[in-house]
Amino acid sequence: MMQSTPCLRNEWNLRLKNVSASFFILFVAYWFYRIVPYYQIYASTELQLLSFHRYTREVLPILYAVYGFSLLLYYLSEKQPHIAKSVYCLLALKKIIQTPRRAYAEGLKPEERLGILSILLKGFFAPLMVAWLLDHTVHMLNNGLYIFNHMGLLTSEFLFVFNKHGFWFLFQIILFLDVFFFTLGYLIELPRLNNIIRSVDPTLLGWAVALVCYPPFNSVTNRILSWQPTDFPQYDNPVVHIATNLFLLLLMAIYTSASVALNFKASNLTHRGIIASGPYKIIRHPAYTCKNLAWWIASLPAINAGLQTSSPWTVLLVLASVAGWTLIYALRALTEEDHLRKVDGDYDKYCETVRHRFIPGVL
Repeated sequence: MMQSTPCLRNEWNLRLKNVSASFFILFVAYWFYRIVPYYQIYASTELQLLSFHRYTREVLPILYAVYGFSLLLYYLSEKQPHIAKSVYCLLALKKIIQTPRRAYAEGLKPEERLGILSILLKGFFAPLMVAWLLDHTVHMLNNGLYIFNHMGLLTSEFLFVFNKHGFWFLFQIILFLDVFFFTLGYLIELPRLNNIIRSVDPTLLGWAVALVCYPPFNSVTNRILSWQPTDFPQYDNPVVHIATNLFLLLLMAIYTSASVALNFKASNLTHRGIIASGPYKIIRHPAYTCKNLAWWIASLPAINAGLQTSSPWTVLLVLASVAGWTLIYALRALTEEDHLRKVDGDYDKYCETVRHRFIPGVL
């Protein structure tokens, strides 16, 4: 018993280090989100569901507390505690602050670099995912309840219901599932789920092409590209309108099926193990392919309007914008593959089986 006591003491010291580092980062992140104007936009988003009337700023602190408590339970009950990424993150920050020149010249240890990049990644994406998940949930339920309470309109005013509620109900279900798995992916990292982050893309290009697709950076991207992809294009012919938008929903459903296949491994810029199931059996980037194909189809009304008004500049502007978004996602795919190949040989083996990136049998 005397020999096991030092080991037990060291184990609990490690647990306390993990808890202290994680809660310090959570505390700093919480106040950062409360102060920075960008996050205030999401903190003040109104959530209204029938008689339920809350604000995200009232809900998020509760979710924050639940997440912190769950993290505490995990660290205290972990069978074989290991040094948490939050500890390595603080060690890296300490080195950067105290000896910046030395840190730049010698670089960080692999564990420290992974720790700081992982925390930055989760700190940026996790609050976005949580806010979007709440927003998608409320809009999905509101639209679904409207349809349920007005079933008779499906026969007499189908087009009206489809435009105002039906399309958005289906669209929000699809987005809810997508964001749900990404939210879990950013917040939960457990050995038993086999979703431990092995590596985070360390390149500036990899981060840049990912971040320009998300707020607040995508507002700059939209200004540069001038035309923003629409989720629900409008067509004059009712049959074409409904058929085209149902096809877009199908594309987005395939897009979300990629997130479902990733499951707890869903997160940007990370290597958490290779997934070769679902749509990843067919092509290597099914989500990017379906999203961009949906945008190209959604751009047709704007292109048609430019042709009818004899405005070639409008047509070129729309085409250039969609092409710009496609280029961004192509770069995301290439930087992701470059990152995964540098970690281990698993991705090269996957590429030998699934040979095409975007279009089966073609590209």
